[in-house]
Amino acid sequence: MLKVGVLGAGHLGKIHIKLLLELSDKYEFIGFYDPSDENAKVAEETYNVKRFVTIDELLDEVECIDIVTPTLSHFDCASKALRKSKHVFIEKPVTETVDEAKKLINLAHEAGVKVQVGHVERFNPAFQAAVPYIKTPMFIETHRLAQFNPRGTDVPVVLDLMIHDLDAILSVVKSGVKKISASGVAVVSDTPDIANARIEFDNGCVANLTASRISMKNMRKSRFFQKDAYISVDFLTKELEVVRMETIDGEANPFDVVFDMGKGKPIKKVLFDKPDIEDVNAIKEELSTFNDAIVNDTTPIVSIEDGYNALDIAQKIVDKLKSSTTPIIDNN
Repeated sequence: MLKVGVLGAGHLGKIHIKLLLELSDKYEFIGFYDPSDENAKVAEETYNVKRFVTIDELLDEVECIDIVTPTLSHFDCASKALRKSKHVFIEKPVTETVDEAKKLINLAHEAGVKVQVGHVERFNPAFQAAVPYIKTPMFIETHRLAQFNPRGTDVPVVLDLMIHDLDAILSVVKSGVKKISASGVAVVSDTPDIANARIEFDNGCVANLTASRISMKNMRKSRFFQKDAYISVDFLTKELEVVRMETIDGEANPFDVVFDMGKGKPIKKVLFDKPDIEDVNAIKEELSTFNDAIVNDTTPIVSIEDGYNALDIAQKIVDKLKSSTTPIIDNN
């Protein structure tokens, strides 16, 4: 078992504490650090875990650390851990800036430790079931809509919500980015609360992403279109739909759904798949695979380089949003 601690005992931090305690075959939970007496008291009383007075005291007692603090403190917390050669699990976005992420990559390589970034949707069972079907997507459309919650408004909606879909897309589109376009509106906070981005890849694939934190209902859907296939992933309900076409040799079965492409062209049969999805806890899965990467000396499923790549594209979208925003001038 690996000795683990948690930095941050807020809403998500307490979830991580609970799940690490449940993973008792993989982790020995040592304790947590949080500067908030209120957060610490709840964690201590709920889970009967030890609160450490400083980050350094906790780091000295563990082999790996789980960083679930606000994004602004990610770099400071992670750099302290890496300088002490501790394995690091760090929530998304990996850091506040791309430069900070670069520095963490260098520190991780120098320390020779594992770093995994908490892009939890990679572990969503619906997405994991979809990956084998996704071959060479050429058009992708995502909608990640959430009801307003003040928690998370410390960063733009691109870094809070859209970055989940950016990471998922980058994991299946194996190509460089050619062009980025974006637009957005700040409605209730100081940064865009709803944003749309269009990413054109070198291989011709186009991704159209929409994220909002001021919607009336929650939605987390992605659709992947490729030659002879359409894959729809509902991250919220954990459902997967796959529509595929295959060429028929000879006559079609009268009960088949077919596309007759015209004279001289093959008939294509439409296949509808809706695989059964096992309902698993995605956060628990990512924490479990973090342990596996350390123990087996393998690359984490979501590496620090993956976290950097998602943040890099997200930041470019944020920059596009800033440059496209026109201030409203009152001439009265």
